[in-house]
Amino acid sequence: MDVPVKDLGPNNNKLEAVKEGCPLFHCDLYDSEVVHKIAQIFLPGLATACVDNTTGGLFKDPSLVAVDMRKEMVEYLTQRSESYIAESMIQEDCPDIELSEHPTDIISDFIDDFISSKRNLFTRVSSWLLSENREDKIDDIVEEMEINGFWLMDRREAIAWTLLKNVDFKNTFYCKMKFDTTEELAEHGSKCIFRSVSCMNKDCTASFCAVHMEKHDSVCPLKVLPCEQKCSENIIRCEMDRHCITVCPMKLVNCPFYMVGCQCSIPQCMIGKHCQDFLYSHLHCILQIIHKEASEKDLKLRVELLEKSSSLAQLSETQDIRSLIFMVKELEAKVDPPEHVITN
Repeated sequence: MDVPVKDLGPNNNKLEAVKEGCPLFHCDLYDSEVVHKIAQIFLPGLATACVDNTTGGLFKDPSLVAVDMRKEMVEYLTQRSESYIAESMIQEDCPDIELSEHPTDIISDFIDDFISSKRNLFTRVSSWLLSENREDKIDDIVEEMEINGFWLMDRREAIAWTLLKNVDFKNTFYCKMKFDTTEELAEHGSKCIFRSVSCMNKDCTASFCAVHMEKHDSVCPLKVLPCEQKCSENIIRCEMDRHCITVCPMKLVNCPFYMVGCQCSIPQCMIGKHCQDFLYSHLHCILQIIHKEASEKDLKLRVELLEKSSSLAQLSETQDIRSLIFMVKELEAKVDPPEHVITN
């Protein structure tokens, strides 16, 4: 059995409007994300109140008091929310009191106060509040309530909407617009920032208030984006990391001659150009391996001789250590007769 919702909705707004001579039709759209978050904290709060109220009792079980506790909790939250504006004005004169501003935080504080008021003597004087068993028991009660459909989400959201209106006196999280005709209301409804919209990204089924469209778009896993590493591909956000570290032609890799001394990191697609541009450096590294005892002057001369060979283009296209060593040895045998070898 769910508790009744005290708010009478738009019909109540119309009656008040008639009495006051105000526009008859109110926009009742609100920030559904905030209302949902408020509704989500009801079950853990109720479970905590039930556990703290019955722990230590011989004949009490949390599930046995849940129905009555839920009714008391709704009444308490409603009363606190209705007096919130007056309370906050009084507390503004007390600089030591920190006031919550977001409705979710405000309602959460109300729930904490309700839980505190329901603790029995045992839970007040023992170390129960710090016990891991307490948290486990609360989780079990929440799970049991969810499985049994004890307090359905739509009923909780209806109550959360009522509380939101009571505490959001700045009208930040719901629409306050009023209209004289249904036509004006309908026209506004198609533009209201709290209207429900669907994500425009392909295959994304998310829906949310229009006010959150930009926020959702900034994190939507199915939004197509240009590659973060500036390759020509467009990738959906959830696949971006995999693309960048596996198949992206612009992913950074070590030079093929890293193990023999070239410490450059280059985009994968630029390896060929790098090997051409840094041929002198690579040849120098290879020659140091082949001629371990050669002087720096000797190595430079050998590099110059190799660069003058007719196989220069073939050398610059070689992209692995073993192949370049083999080619250098073969060329040196042709262009570097014994009489040209410079000794130390």
